[in-house]
Amino acid sequence: MSELHDIDRRVAVLEQIAADTREVLQDIRAELRGLREDTNREIGGLRAEIGGLRTDMNRRFEANEARQWSNFRWLLGVMLGGYAGLFALIAHGLHWF
Repeated sequence: MSELHDIDRRVAVLEQIAADTREVLQDIRAELRGLREDTNREIGGLRAEIGGLRTDMNRRFEANEARQWSNFRWLLGVMLGGYAGLFALIAHGLHWF
C-alpha cells in the first residue's frame, strides 16, 4: 500500500506542476500580446516620424539643388568673364587689336 500511496502523492505533485506551468504559460502569452501591441503602436509612430523626416529631407535636397545650380551659373559666368578678360589682355599685349 505504501507504493500506491507514494505513486498517488507523486502524481498529485506532477499535476500541481502541470497546473502551475499552465498558469505561467498563460501569463507569458498575455505579456507577449501586450508587448506586441506596444511594439506595433511604437512602429506606427516611428513610420509617421520617418515619413515627416523624409519630406523634410526632400525639401532640403531640392533647396540645395537650386542653390547648386545658382552657384554653377555664377561660377560659369566668372570663368567665362575671366577667360575673356585674359584673352583681351593677351591680345592687347600682342597688339592684335
